[in-house]
Amino acid sequence: MPPDDLPPGASPPGLPPAAALFLDFDGTLVEIAPVPDAVRVPPGLLPVLDRLARRLEGALAVVSGRPIADLDRFLPLPIVKVGDHGATLRLGPAAPAIGPNLPLPPPAWRARAADLAARFPGMLLEDKAHGFVLHYRLAGPEAGEAARALLSALVAEDPARFTLLSARKAWEVRPRGVSKASAVAALMARPPFAGRVPVFIGDDATDEEGMAAARAAGGLGLRLQEAFGTPARLRAWLAAAAGAPADGAAPPPRARAGQAGWRAAAPDEAPPR
Repeated sequence: MPPDDLPPGASPPGLPPAAALFLDFDGTLVEIAPVPDAVRVPPGLLPVLDRLARRLEGALAVVSGRPIADLDRFLPLPIVKVGDHGATLRLGPAAPAIGPNLPLPPPAWRARAADLAARFPGMLLEDKAHGFVLHYRLAGPEAGEAARALLSALVAEDPARFTLLSARKAWEVRPRGVSKASAVAALMARPPFAGRVPVFIGDDATDEEGMAAARAAGGLGLRLQEAFGTPARLRAWLAAAAGAPADGAAPPPRARAGQAGWRAAAPDEAPPR
């Protein structure tokens, strides 16, 4: 990797003047941690996000697979937050969480996942409001293959209502009908996002749908590894876009011009991720 932490030939685009910015959390805004609760939010990130949200007149959203309650814990800011891969959306701290009517996986599925996690030291079962995840980062590749096989078999029992997501060292059961793409579409239909140029930045397979939705709407879908290299480099780019000090990362290189059914949901009671 070159000294500036960018992949060879990478040059982050400039942020369009009338952008609507969508940001993944884990692996994008912050570095991946061994377990979800161990992520570290650099002290300079909160003021940068707050300042950038004001500059964009509120058209900034963090779109994550985590529950919104978890995002509130790590990012105590009055910004738009989307949790559970688009299953819950909140436009502001005083606004209710909204989301589509979604099925719940059978309790027997979770029990079988818990039994598997107990067989592999280091495997973590994480509950979500509408699904669950098996993390195998600390358990090794054999555990990852076992998790994939089990959850694939479970989803095959009800493929019309559930799907299997591949993430970084994790497999997740998710209801069909929601995604980071559906979150982008829902927000782009509402102020202050409506009429702006969507820019989605993420690092994982679960972010690809959001990136594709942004591109389809005439905006940008940027994969962190290709456009920025590291979360620290992205944070420096965000700081430059906000006109704020970065968190210690080197300043980004000179940017080139860029391109231009819901209901109130129950409070999010899923454990942190």
